[in-house]
Amino acid sequence: MPLLELKGVSKSHRLGDTEVEVLHDVDLAVEEGEFVAIMGASGSGKTTCLEILGAISRPSKGSYRFEGEPVERFSDDALADLRARRMGFVFQTFNLMPRMSALRNAALPLLYAGLPRDERERRAAEMLRRVGLGHRLDRRPAQLSGGERQRVAIARALVNRPRVIFADEPTGNLDEANGREVLAMFHELHREGSTLVVVTHSEEVASEARRVVRLRDGRIAEDVRRA
Repeated sequence: MPLLELKGVSKSHRLGDTEVEVLHDVDLAVEEGEFVAIMGASGSGKTTCLEILGAISRPSKGSYRFEGEPVERFSDDALADLRARRMGFVFQTFNLMPRMSALRNAALPLLYAGLPRDERERRAAEMLRRVGLGHRLDRRPAQLSGGERQRVAIARALVNRPRVIFADEPTGNLDEANGREVLAMFHELHREGSTLVVVTHSEEVASEARRVVRLRDGRIAEDVRRA
């Protein structure tokens, strides 16, 4: 059974009086432990696909199953619980809380999951040390470099021990050196058995994945696995 499975998924948005279909009848299965890059030009539907896989958006048509469960039937509360407990997210713009320390930012998913403060801080500190920020626990985002902020975001994505990590253009706001560091972290996570789904327009980033899915005009145009 795939970890993630889309069957016949379409997604439409209303623009004024017009219904615009962003995804068209997409079938996609992701097995546990895969490292998948979803590629495509602007407007190809890749971010919409990630939002559906990440239970941020619901499909207009078709079925999405996570570990065999029909996600499209979940209530809003159940979707929030799924995201908080079994998914981790890394975004291009980091999405850190500016007035919170690195430690508190990394611990946020555990707050939503209802863990006590001591446990939240212990696990967040452990993850920040893992990404090389053990000496930056009390720093706010403005006191960190772009690469360090993305590492805080990665620690936050990992802190709830998710079944899958979703990343949307994770190196898009980083210089080349910091981008390589982030990709190296993703490689390490993949070697340890994590499932990663990364949306990117970068051929360089996609070349690091073991499977590349290319979208064109809301449809899967290519799905290639590497040895």
